[in-house]
Formats: sequence, structure tokens, C-alpha cells
Amino acid sequence: MRIDLHTHSSVSDGTDSPAALVATAAAAGLDVVALTDHDTTAGWALAEQARPPGLTLMPGMEMSCRYFAAGESPISVHLLAYLFDPLHPAFAAERVRLREERLSRGERIVTALAADGYPIVWAEIVARSEGGVVGRPHVARALVEAGVVDSVDHAFATLLHHASPYYAAKADTDVLDGIRLVRAAGGVPVFAHGLATSRGRVVGDDAIAEMVAAGLLGLEVEHPDHTPDQRAYLRALATGLGLIQTGSSDYHGTNKRTPIGACTTDPAQFEALLAAGTGSAALAD
Repeated sequence: MRIDLHTHSSVSDGTDSPAALVATAAAAGLDVVALTDHDTTAGWALAEQARPPGLTLMPGMEMSCRYFAAGESPISVHLLAYLFDPLHPAFAAERVRLREERLSRGERIVTALAADGYPIVWAEIVARSEGGVVGRPHVARALVEAGVVDSVDHAFATLLHHASPYYAAKADTDVLDGIRLVRAAGGVPVFAHGLATSRGRVVGDDAIAEMVAAGLLGLEVEHPDHTPDQRAYLRALATGLGLIQTGSSDYHGTNKRTPIGACTTDPAQFEALLAAGTGSAALAD
């Protein structure tokens, strides 16, 4: 079996519609794909309606979080959540808050860029998102279309970088609270790309131990942004902590160069994940 448990559609910051994403997954020879858009479940029904025969669709989400350590500035972390009840009141309310934060942050960035003469317009960016969760990738694409930067990667390395004067922070969920919310909704929380140092600061083993104490059930081990040594380290850490080990592409369509299915999850680990979730079910024939 070929199992990819981390992909994004145009409902958040990917470029494929949910229907196109499941078609791409099937064409790439995947048996299982998880749709994990940022802070939203809006693509679930659309992907389900278009799911090709033989492809299992895993309902999921990627949650924007922060890890707070005493005496240190917070570290951005992402939490993958699978098989949760999308109607769980507290978790649904937090997703709404996160989407509003993401929207506000995007508008602040664009307002600052436009004030300095960059030819992008917030209302046009929102309109082109067609109701999706607007984030920095949408701003990056607007900068590409305006001829300001060469690519989305170029935008993130310059104008949208966290060290840029145009960068704006957002109030993400405390990751320990996020884990508890996922578990309360019957879901399976998995720490995403935890050693991806190319993205910025990463947390240490002590933070992961805190996450486990809060209810973390898995680590994303196989990921395009992890080196072979980092994957080996995470594999050993997950084994020692008794955590599920996942693998995935973090596919974003043309926003990133990584193809769907670039990294995959072992079938036995997938079965363990299925057994741990009680809030919703994978969709299969």
C-alpha cells in the first residue's frame, strides 16, 4: 500500500481543488490520501464526492500552533489531526478563531506591502481564493503574478520571510491545548515535520515529551523537509515513546515542487492510526 497522510488543496494553500487532489492521488498510485488543509475541514465533503474508486480518503487537518517555553519566545509548530469529529464545539470554535487570525495577518501583510508600492490588492487576493483559507501562499502567488518575485519560494525567502519588515505574527493555539482539543474531539494528534530546521526554530525532545503528556499520539517522521539523519532520529524517538510514525509529501500542488506520494506511511502505522481515532472514519469502498 502507498499511503500519503499530509496534503493540501485550494481550500487552504494548495493549488489543486479537493476533487483534483484526489484524482492526482489516484493517478500517482496512492491507496490512501489524507486531506489536511490548514485550520479547516471545508474540503472534506468535496473530496469525498470526487473520491475515485479504490482510493481511501482520510479526513484530517493541519492546525496552526505555538510551543511556549518559559523565558523563550514561542516556536511555531504544526499539528496534524486525523479522524476527529468536525462538529465538536470547542474544536470547531478554535478553528474559526485560527482562520480569522490567518485572514487578519494576511491583510496586515498586504496593507504594508501596498503602502510601500508593491502592486498587490487585498480584495483581489481574497476573491481569487474562492472562499479558501487565505494565507501567506496566496500573497506569494499575488507577488509572483505582479512580477515582484520569481516564485512562491522566492517570496517566502524575501518579502514574506519571518525576518522581513512586512512579516506579521498571528495568535496560534498553544500546541498543548491543541492536542487536548483534538483528543477531546476523538481525533489523533500527530506532530508535523518536527525537525524541519529549514523552516526555522524547532522544539527539543523536552517539548515533545510535554506534548506526549498532553495526549500526542504520533510523529511525522518521513517528510521531504527532514534529512535522512533527522528521520532516523525521529524514528528512534517515536519508537522510544510508543508513538505512531507517519510519512507524507506535504503536497501543495504547484505551490511546492514536492510531488504527491514523495514520502509515505507504513501500512502497520496507518492501521494503528485508524484504531486510535473515534471522531470520524476514513472513507473507502
